[in-house]
Amino acid sequence: MKRVLLTVALCVAASASFAQKKAVSEAQSIAKTPNADFAEARNLIKGALENPETKNDAKTWFVAGFIENQQFDAENTKQVLGQQPNEPVMYEALYNILPYFLKAYELDQAPNEKGKVKPKYTKDIKSILGANHQALFNGGAYFFDQRDYKKAYDYFNQYMDVANLPMFEGTPTAAKDTAFMTVQFYSAVAATQLNDSKTAIAALERAKDTDYRRYDVYSYLCYEYEQARDTVSLEKTLISGHEIFPDSSYFLNSLINIYVSTNRNEKALEALNLAASKQSDNKHLANVYNVLGYVYETGLKDYANAEKNFKLALEKDPSLVDAMANLGRVYYNQGASKRNEADNITDTNKYQEEINVAKNYFKQALPYFKQAHEAKPTEMEYMIVLRNIYYTLDMGAEMKAIEDKMNQ
Repeated sequence: MKRVLLTVALCVAASASFAQKKAVSEAQSIAKTPNADFAEARNLIKGALENPETKNDAKTWFVAGFIENQQFDAENTKQVLGQQPNEPVMYEALYNILPYFLKAYELDQAPNEKGKVKPKYTKDIKSILGANHQALFNGGAYFFDQRDYKKAYDYFNQYMDVANLPMFEGTPTAAKDTAFMTVQFYSAVAATQLNDSKTAIAALERAKDTDYRRYDVYSYLCYEYEQARDTVSLEKTLISGHEIFPDSSYFLNSLINIYVSTNRNEKALEALNLAASKQSDNKHLANVYNVLGYVYETGLKDYANAEKNFKLALEKDPSLVDAMANLGRVYYNQGASKRNEADNITDTNKYQEEINVAKNYFKQALPYFKQAHEAKPTEMEYMIVLRNIYYTLDMGAEMKAIEDKMNQ
């Protein structure tokens, strides 16, 4: 009796195994027919992918990818014939092929019970993936144009994944040519649109050493490091960017801003002097001299060099309001300092001497703040300074006039 029951159990198991294998073959047959019912084919193969009897069979995974490829081909053929394909369906099927084929390839390369590798599907897998490689580029471009940047990023990445597969080593599919570099670039650009600096940085770092739109890659990378508040990597990238693109003002000017904001004054001066030597446009050169003056004034307290550079800035661009106010401030602050020193002097004559020195500084500051005020008549900072100067120089009428403007 027990032997009969065991025989029945074995027969049932064999029957279940046969049914699943039959489902795999049936799914493949359905996918091959004109006007194939791909939903039915997928439903059949889904069971086989999960069933213990067939889930470790290379054919099961190959057929799963084959179904996706057949639907892709059906829609792509419409495109070739000048008809309108269902692009979302076409590209979704295309994207689904690779995961199935990778598993099929892995199982197909496994040694049999005799320790030998006798692949049955590898040739077809390579043929299909190689033939569809360019289509992944097109899929990424399609979703990029649709502004679905996540899908664009995924399709571009799959294009690169296929190119990097060991099975394609030494073939045209693996070539790191212009097409590959273009995909790598647009994968990174798509990543910058995902509001995920970590992903964007990884994609940009991957693209930065290729020779396709490298300047843009470095610019994007600096932006993403800034968003991530990774100041160390930002500075390193700016330095590399400046070394690679020495004629670009972006990397050098950004470095200058970092040096100035972190009070690395000697570094700032070095970078600014380099920027000045490269600049021929007067307006740009005026800005460089203006920042040089700022570093000398605020960072090094070297008022003589600050004055010199602010004047150079105004020589190059007489309309640069910041330089007007900055030069005026150099004189004003020195005047205020002298006035404070005078307040501590008890000797009347020496006191008056110091007050006169202070007034001379305020007189030097006056025309520059007047010019700045004329250029920006609503700027409250300039009006406050002018009122203080008029008060110190006993210019009552002018002080009242500026106060009236302040109160408007």
